[in-house]
Amino acid sequence: MAKPNYSFEKRQRELAKKKKKEEKLKDKAGRKTGGETGQEDGQPPEPDASATPPSGT
Repeated sequence: MAKPNYSFEKRQRELAKKKKKEEKLKDKAGRKTGGETGQEDGQPPEPDASATPPSGT
């Protein structure tokens, strides 16, 4: 039976984390400049909490 290559698995996890982090930063930067990133994926953009009127009194 083959011995597991833990170094390779760790490197793959690190690369996945790095890619996810970069995508998140890119998304954040796009939203900051006013770009709608939600529509690119075919999903409607999420409503902002500040845009909704307060309920109650």
